[in-house]
Amino acid sequence: MKVWFAASEAVPLVKTGGLADVAGALPKALGKLGVDVTVVLPKYGAIPEAFTKDAATIDTFEVQLGWRRQYCGVLETHADGVRYLLIDNESYFKRHYLYGYGDQEAERFAFFCLAVCEALVRSKTPPDIVHCHDWQTGLIPMLLRTRYAYDPGLKPVRTVFTVHNLQYQGVFSRELLKDLLSIGDDLFGEDGLEFYGAGSCMKAGLRYADKLTTVSPAYAQEIQTEAYGEKLDGVLRQRAGDLTGILNGIDTDSYDPQRDPNLAVPYRHSLAKKRKNKSALQREFGLPENERTPMIGIVSRLAGQKGFDLIGEALPELLAEDLQMVVLGSGDPHFEAMLRDASGRHPDKLFVWFGFNEGLARRIYAASDMFLMPSRFEPCGLSQLIAMRYLTVPIVRETGGLRDTVEPYNEFDGTGNGFSFGPAASRDMVFTVRRALAFYKDEAVWERIVKAGASRDYSWKTSADAYRRIYRELAQ
Repeated sequence: MKVWFAASEAVPLVKTGGLADVAGALPKALGKLGVDVTVVLPKYGAIPEAFTKDAATIDTFEVQLGWRRQYCGVLETHADGVRYLLIDNESYFKRHYLYGYGDQEAERFAFFCLAVCEALVRSKTPPDIVHCHDWQTGLIPMLLRTRYAYDPGLKPVRTVFTVHNLQYQGVFSRELLKDLLSIGDDLFGEDGLEFYGAGSCMKAGLRYADKLTTVSPAYAQEIQTEAYGEKLDGVLRQRAGDLTGILNGIDTDSYDPQRDPNLAVPYRHSLAKKRKNKSALQREFGLPENERTPMIGIVSRLAGQKGFDLIGEALPELLAEDLQMVVLGSGDPHFEAMLRDASGRHPDKLFVWFGFNEGLARRIYAASDMFLMPSRFEPCGLSQLIAMRYLTVPIVRETGGLRDTVEPYNEFDGTGNGFSFGPAASRDMVFTVRRALAFYKDEAVWERIVKAGASRDYSWKTSADAYRRIYRELAQ
C-alpha cells in the first residue's frame, strides 16, 4: 500500500510544534507495518542544508493559481528511512518563518495544495491514499473531489484528513479563495468551504475527505460539542461515522533517556540517576542545588490554550511552596512578561528560558520530578508522554488526550500514573500540585506512580496499526 503524507512540517526536517513530531514519526512506524509512505512538505528555507544538498529534482512544472502561473519544483530526499518530496517555490517558502504571514498564508498553502495535486497527476505510480494534516492541507481533498475528479489516474485515490488542532482553521475571505482556486460560489455553500461569510480550509478537509481522524479519542468526542467544536461541531457531528480518534505516540528511539545525548547522566529505570540530571540542570540555571527539592517542568507555547492564565494566577501560591520551577517556551507577550517578572522576584525558585531549544527541552524532561500541563484544551499532547518516558510525573487538566493518557493517582488502591484536575480553575490546579508534592515525600509511593507511567507503551505501533486499518478499509 502506498500513502502520501501531505503536511506543513515534519521532523527531522523542520518543526514548530507537535504536528512535526507526528508527521515525522508516524511514517516510520507505518513503514515497519509494510506501508510505503512518502511525506510531501514545502521546501522551506529553514530546512537544514544536510537534508537538501543531495536532494534530486525529479520534476518541474507550473501551478495555475488563479490568474498566476507559478513555478514549482519537486525534489526528492530521504531522512530516517523515509522518502520526502519537497515542493519548491522560493517566493512562498524561502522565508524567515514557516507561518505568520496574514492573508499571504492563503496563497502560500493554496499553492502547496495545488502543487501536491499536480504532483499526484504527474506521478507514474500515484498512491492509494493521500493523508492530509491540518488546515494547511485541507484544500487537497476538496481539489481531488472537484477540479481533479475526472482525472482517470486519480479516481482510485482516497483521502484521510487529520485534525491536530481545530482552533487553527485557515479562514480567509471568499473573494481571495475564489481567486486563488478559480472556483465559483457553488463551493461556498453549507456543504462546502463557507464559514460565516468567509471560507475555511479546515472545513474543506472535514467536508471532502473520505475519512477523518483526530489525535485522541477524547478530543474526537469533545470537538463534536459546542464548547470545543470551534463552530465546526455541526459538521463534525454530521460526519461522526467517518471520524476516529487515534492517540498519538512518540518516537521511543529518539525519546530514550538511556540514549539521549543531551542528558548529563543517562538512565532508564533509576530515579537516583535521574536526579543527577536535576543537579546538572540546577547548576546550569543557577538554582540552589538540592536533589530532594521537587522540580516542576514546563515545556510549552506560552498561550491561553496551554493554561498560562491559570499558571499566572497560581504562581504566588506555587512559589510559596518548597519547590523549583523551570519553564521553556515563547508566545503571548503578556505571559512572557508575567514569567519574566516572577523569575526576577524569585530567582532561586523559577527559571525561564524564552524561545525553544530541543536539547534543553530534553534536559528539562529528565531533570523534572513533575511536568505541569494545565491546558484548557489539548487535542492529544505529546509532552505528557515524553515526560512519563523520562520518569517524570504529569500534572494535567482533564481534557482531550491528557484525559486519555494520564490516570490520576488513587491512594486507596495504588493505581494511577499522574495527577489531574477537572475545572479550569487555578485553585484546583494549586490543590492538585500540593497533592503531588505531598506524595513526592513518600519515596515508595512516588516510585509506584513513576513506574506506572514508565510501564506504558509510548510507541507508535498501536496507533500506526489503527491508521493502517483505515487505509485498508478505504483502499478496498
